[in-house]
Amino acid sequence: MILLYFLILPLLAACLAPLLKPKAATYLTTLFFMLPFFAILYCIFSHRYAEIPLTTFSPPIGEIYLTADFISHAFGLTICIVSAMVALFALPYMEHRFEEMELSVEGEFRRYIFLYDLYAASMLWLVYSGNLILLYIFLEIALITAFLLIYFYGYGNRRWVGQLYLIWSLIAGVLTLAGFLIIGINNDTLALNYIATVGRYAWLFIFVGMLIELPVLGPHVWLPWAHAEAPTPVSALLSPLTVGLAGYVLLRIALIDYSFILSYRNYILAYALFSSIYAGFSVFKQTDFKRLLAYSTVSQMGYMLVALCLGPFGLIGLVIQYMSHAFGKSILFSSAGGIIAVHHGLRDLRQMGGLHDSIPGISNAAVVGFLNLGGILTVGMLGEFFILRGVVETFGVSTGSLPILLAVILMFILSVWYGFYTIRKVFYGKPKDRERKEISGYLYVPLFIIGIISVLLLLPPLSTALIPGLKSVIWLLGMGGVVP
Repeated sequence: MILLYFLILPLLAACLAPLLKPKAATYLTTLFFMLPFFAILYCIFSHRYAEIPLTTFSPPIGEIYLTADFISHAFGLTICIVSAMVALFALPYMEHRFEEMELSVEGEFRRYIFLYDLYAASMLWLVYSGNLILLYIFLEIALITAFLLIYFYGYGNRRWVGQLYLIWSLIAGVLTLAGFLIIGINNDTLALNYIATVGRYAWLFIFVGMLIELPVLGPHVWLPWAHAEAPTPVSALLSPLTVGLAGYVLLRIALIDYSFILSYRNYILAYALFSSIYAGFSVFKQTDFKRLLAYSTVSQMGYMLVALCLGPFGLIGLVIQYMSHAFGKSILFSSAGGIIAVHHGLRDLRQMGGLHDSIPGISNAAVVGFLNLGGILTVGMLGEFFILRGVVETFGVSTGSLPILLAVILMFILSVWYGFYTIRKVFYGKPKDRERKEISGYLYVPLFIIGIISVLLLLPPLSTALIPGLKSVIWLLGMGGVVP
């Protein structure tokens, strides 16, 4: 029950922060997300699993409760640290944005911090929701608050982009809700622990809805616009956290009934690999830094869809990949935002080069971000290991499985390739601006904190506490018996 009180703090921040001045509101937000972060760490180290009852409704809704297992802890830990650190980064960035828009900094910051806190808190509560209707409510809150943040504070044609994001998200939400309702009718409950079967049509609605939200190639059309034109703190949450939560929803449904994935595994896997590799190569064509990162997100989300097809080890890889992508992409979008704030709106890669000389702090943070995406010396290494092990456990080692193994390895190599390509393109080479910039520590220190966490999660004791916990939950929920 103590965890419940810590999870309430981010919701409380949404109510209290707008009453304070910008700096105090930012510190309160950071504190109220860091306290749950440490509470979740304690739960991980003490191997605590709990179900926290809230209330009960008549069928088909059933019991409303929070599920605090290692899967929720892994996602929740990530959401808390990223939300806390991006809030700090956003203090000078959003002040710069308000001045650019000729808005009152103090007055506008109140509305911004309310939407930001509610957005981040809804994602945290989503991953602890033990009932599908509660999960859906927080999913919709996250989508609406993200839309409002883009609509009010985005770049370019922000209102059109906000509406584009909202329409696609509502389509995804309606399809997912239809799947949830079919589950509720068939099982007489929407409580995760009491759902016995999902059914093909329910799975299909949820799967298509979450493909749009993830998104992978095809439904991805909204993502480059939304990520590129959103204010950078929103991009730093939208790309690493929100879209990846579609993977969380698919993971929870798969842990109840894996039959849909088994039936269509080869088709889903081929589609996911093609999507990831195609989007990875598309990164090289981008000239806008934030759009480049958006196509990288499409590629990285392919990792999660691939992992979903690879049985128990793949599902562990999915969770870790979510964490790695969240750490890396929050750093990278914030780095892009730092460049925009310091270099007066600079986003065009063709006008960049040698920026390390003027903003070394942001440059070094970006390197750590790309190391996460490439799975180098960060928790992403564990994610790639479990995805590869899932390939071997599912398809074996033979000439027949060699094309799949090579395609997965190419998918991994692409992240490293476009990562170092971007670092060289943006931060190294002949400087176009040799002047050393005096920049606020808020623009890079929080990014290094995220980077440090991503490295610590690779090492004991964090990794040795988290990985066995994830394995035990996935095996406990029946995935250990899945036939490859």
